[in-house]
Amino acid sequence: MMSWVRTFLAASTLALALAGCGVKGSLETPQAAPESTAEAQSGQGKPEGAAAKPHKSSVLDALVR
Repeated sequence: MMSWVRTFLAASTLALALAGCGVKGSLETPQAAPESTAEAQSGQGKPEGAAAKPHKSSVLDALVR
């Protein structure tokens, strides 16, 4: 008998938590793009042909690779 009560409480808690996500109301209109953009041609915030930063090794490198 207690298992259905526990299941009901867990489902209710999950439903309330998910119901609290997001913004109530209508969708917002997209903002207009600014007229002046970055001068970088590469799209990464640096001019084209600029040297890349050297890699600094880390303890976590072995986990990532």
